Amino acid sequence: MADAAAELEEGGMVRTLKDLFAGAAGGVAQVLLGQPFDIVKVRLQTSTTYPNALAAAKSIYTNEGALAFYKGTLTPLIGIGACVSIQFGAFHQARRRFETYNTSKSPLNPGLSYAQYYASGAFAGIANSVISGPIEHVRIRLQTQPHGAGQLYNGPLDCVRKLSAHEGVLKGLYRGEAVTILREAQAYGVWFLAFEYLMNADATRNKILRKEIPSWKIAFYGGLAGEALWLASYPFDVVKSKMQSDGFGKEMRYKSMSDCFRQTYKGEGLRGFWKGIAPTLLRAMPVSAGTFAVVEMTMRAIN
Repeated sequence: MADAAAELEEGGMVRTLKDLFAGAAGGVAQVLLGQPFDIVKVRLQTSTTYPNALAAAKSIYTNEGALAFYKGTLTPLIGIGACVSIQFGAFHQARRRFETYNTSKSPLNPGLSYAQYYASGAFAGIANSVISGPIEHVRIRLQTQPHGAGQLYNGPLDCVRKLSAHEGVLKGLYRGEAVTILREAQAYGVWFLAFEYLMNADATRNKILRKEIPSWKIAFYGGLAGEALWLASYPFDVVKSKMQSDGFGKEMRYKSMSDCFRQTYKGEGLRGFWKGIAPTLLRAMPVSAGTFAVVEMTMRAIN
């Protein structure tokens, strides 16, 4: 009996490790595909210098060179791999908990409702926010700092040290964490919900098992889920970027998340919450497609 319990426990741990490993692989793909789009998005969100995404990209290339599109990549390459690993690990952990609960209520129908898929994704987002908040803060500081002699930070570690020196870790490094939690919960609730809906609908429509869905469809559904993620959460992301690129002390413009929402609306109207949405949606399709395709294919390979 004890051996059986240990075997079950080991099986659960093995499943979790597989989820984490597949998520990490997807995270690396996500960073490499998305970083050039991301720096253009952040520049548009935090500055009024550029009239559109094309002008921002051209200016970055002309003034800072091609490698500037990968500014601050080391932090997300290490961190986003961990973030996506946590996202998929937490999502599948929550999904299995819901399946266990559903089985106890209805043994013949243990599948999740779409509300439960959303809740599982939101849980994954909240779990992820603990590390994604400071990682994205560092990335944004590196992406928006002046080029050349005016450079403020000599890399990610120097940035972490200097941010932490401003009012401590919580108010310095973790600035904007409240809006990060809101964004992550909404974004990943919608992301996983959209993907699972599309995958389940395909399997039902074609009367096949999930593992029989071809890789090109997985990538396509993942891309569509990425579009849904940003459309559902973008205003939160704009406020997060503004807060995490704001000054400190007397140079601070936004006193809180609500103050940032208020000032953005007052100064720019509703359009202010959607600045940079075009390159973000352009980025979302290949990045999210690559993430889900790599995760799904990795899971199939290691299983």
